[in-house]
Amino acid sequence: MTSASDSWFDEAYYQRYYFDEKTGVVDPAHVARLGNFVCSYLKYLRVPVKRVLDMGCGIGVWREIVATHFPEATYHGVEYSAYLCERYGWERGSVVNYTASEPFDLVICQAVLTYLDAADLKLALHNIGRLTRGALYVEAATREDYERDVIDDELADPRLYRHPAQLYRQGLRQGLTEVGGGVWLSRRLDVPLFELECAGRR
Repeated sequence: MTSASDSWFDEAYYQRYYFDEKTGVVDPAHVARLGNFVCSYLKYLRVPVKRVLDMGCGIGVWREIVATHFPEATYHGVEYSAYLCERYGWERGSVVNYTASEPFDLVICQAVLTYLDAADLKLALHNIGRLTRGALYVEAATREDYERDVIDDELADPRLYRHPAQLYRQGLRQGLTEVGGGVWLSRRLDVPLFELECAGRR
């Protein structure tokens, strides 16, 4: 990966964006609501979840949520930051080229893709689709989010790329169907969907 330097994601970075209440961007209550929504939606859609990959897992905020909703599922955290891998025991890897022996029923990729330039982003989106045999939850701030003042510039990392939403959708639609709320389903997954449950083309 050529977009981001490993030196960015050191102890000081996580102190600022995760642990300091004044400058942090992680709201535990928000994460809990989001996780409950995603997992409940997958239960509604009858997506079987046994293997979970948290790609760019950070401090592991999704681990407890997954354990609550899918107690029999295995959770695997992969992180680019050497500091976090040493601290939490995650596997070191990048969303751009991470490989696994078999794909996952749920892939979580939150606040990771915006650190990639356009070339790496395209590789990452293709890789995510390959790793997902069930559902994907993806969160990435787009150019449109900045233009509509959805993102707080004072809190956001200034190194983030502002890619248009269409760039993300083009990459993900190669093998996934958008079903709303940041949730995508693999086209390899055999679950019935109503037409109006699909936010994009099937």
